[in-house]
Amino acid sequence: MQTAQLASALLAEARKTLVGQDETLILLLTALLSNGHVLLEGPPGTAKTLMAKTLAQMIQAEFRRVQFTPDLMPADVIGTQVYDLSSGQFRLRQGPIFTQVLLGDEINRAPAKTQSALLEAMEERQVTIEGQRLPLPEPFFVIATQNPIEYEGTYPLPEAQLDRFLFKIVIDYAPREVEIEVLRRYHFGFDAHQLAAAGLQTIVTTESLRACRAEIAQVQVEQGILDYIVAIVQATRTSPELLVGASLRAGIALLLAAKALAAINDRAYVTPDEVKTLARPVLRHRIILRPEAEIEGLNADMAIGRILNRIEVPR
Repeated sequence: MQTAQLASALLAEARKTLVGQDETLILLLTALLSNGHVLLEGPPGTAKTLMAKTLAQMIQAEFRRVQFTPDLMPADVIGTQVYDLSSGQFRLRQGPIFTQVLLGDEINRAPAKTQSALLEAMEERQVTIEGQRLPLPEPFFVIATQNPIEYEGTYPLPEAQLDRFLFKIVIDYAPREVEIEVLRRYHFGFDAHQLAAAGLQTIVTTESLRACRAEIAQVQVEQGILDYIVAIVQATRTSPELLVGASLRAGIALLLAAKALAAINDRAYVTPDEVKTLARPVLRHRIILRPEAEIEGLNADMAIGRILNRIEVPR
């Protein structure tokens, strides 16, 4: 399948700048092919920005980066009408959101009003400025990064904003052998700010992206898999560890992402393995733990794992 070949080529090319990040890159590609957006969360210095820049470099698409700060205003992201003295008329000044791949760096450092400016764009692929609706380019892919909310100077994203992300990918510190390899690369001259010097080639074009999405649309899903997805989502609403469960949108996200991952795995049908692999990145930001569960040391991934263990896997 073309999608599997594209994924293999993308991974091979990305290894020129990234070490030990194949799993995360597959999730990023899955989100891109599913027409979704991704939230990357991890402590500073874990290559979140480098990962987003590397992927954007391999996509034949316009790329812009917004550094979110506490004083950033919505108009700084989406744009505004400005008065042109020479013509005596107002004209539209487009913000950086008018691009194909948008990197929202440290999104949780901006206040809620600015974070919410992305809601319409992420869901409807358009923005409204002074009552005028303006479509965004195709494809439109948001990769947002954030530090864990317990770090100082951050604003937790509201639930409505979190729900617009297909995946929340948690990145932890790298294993020892990966860190050694990264240091070795820097010793021999690698510079994360000069990706062009790494020789990254374009892997994903607009045409190949359309072809892969058409291929993914043909991936088969049996009734047992649909029942399995619904059972997982509904179990989050009745789990004793959870205060808030996932909505129907989570089930749709899990289905579409599983179809994309199946194509990446060179299969024309979805298996329970794709669903189980994607359950945590799809659900972890859409559920809220009960306070007593948090006190006991439970986290979202552990709660999802317990749900998966309780539900019978279709054959």
